[in-house]
Amino acid sequence: MTVEQRTYPAVFSLQGRSALVTGAGAGIGEAVARALAAAGAAVLVTDLQEEAARAVAESIVAGGGTAAHAALDVRNAEQAATAARQAAELNGGTLNILINNAGAIAPAMFPKMTAEQFEFVVGVHLVGSFTVSHAAQEFLPDDGTGRILNVTSAAGLTGTIGQVNYGSAKAGIIGLTKSLAKELARRQITVNALAPLAATAMTETVRTNEKLSAKQLARIAMGRWATPEEIAPSFVFFASDAASYITGQVLPVDGGTVV
Repeated sequence: MTVEQRTYPAVFSLQGRSALVTGAGAGIGEAVARALAAAGAAVLVTDLQEEAARAVAESIVAGGGTAAHAALDVRNAEQAATAARQAAELNGGTLNILINNAGAIAPAMFPKMTAEQFEFVVGVHLVGSFTVSHAAQEFLPDDGTGRILNVTSAAGLTGTIGQVNYGSAKAGIIGLTKSLAKELARRQITVNALAPLAATAMTETVRTNEKLSAKQLARIAMGRWATPEEIAPSFVFFASDAASYITGQVLPVDGGTVV
């Protein structure tokens, strides 16, 4: 075994770092929180549903990891500030990793979509990502370990039918990611986005509808849905030193849906 082979895994270690994950009470957010903790990070698990966040955090701790939990409505600046501070306190006042994962849907064809539906989804995804990032930025270090990872979607890259609110929000997150990447690069903070596709509660309506499921599977080159656990390691990569020189990028983790 060469020296490079022996030391290479260390580049993915998150020991000594802290993370805040939004929407981590279930699905991709939960899987990411668990993966970050497994890599050594101290993780603040947040969710609109506090009991869901508590259950995930307690499970991480029971498995030997370091975690705490908090209720968080990502649209609420005061709650976001409290969560960012709590996450930083897990690591002596420094927050290394922010995962903006919280999401919501309110599907409707455009002629029937209300302004309230549009504003709600854009508020959770786009405004929420801005709000939590804004709260977190003062705790992010300038030593090259600061990371913001946003969750977008194929809908933000190619558009979608029946969810113009969701597609708009996810496209906005791409613009937010690239703009923040340019601004925060001077502080050696990287900002990237991932566009995952997985079997979660958010995709259940499509997956359980025979007609819709067949259409979606036909668009996935690999012909299957990922599990949240299959998606999570991509976040660990971007959070680690292995991705220290990658910023402003969007990575589809979708089995070849967007090619």
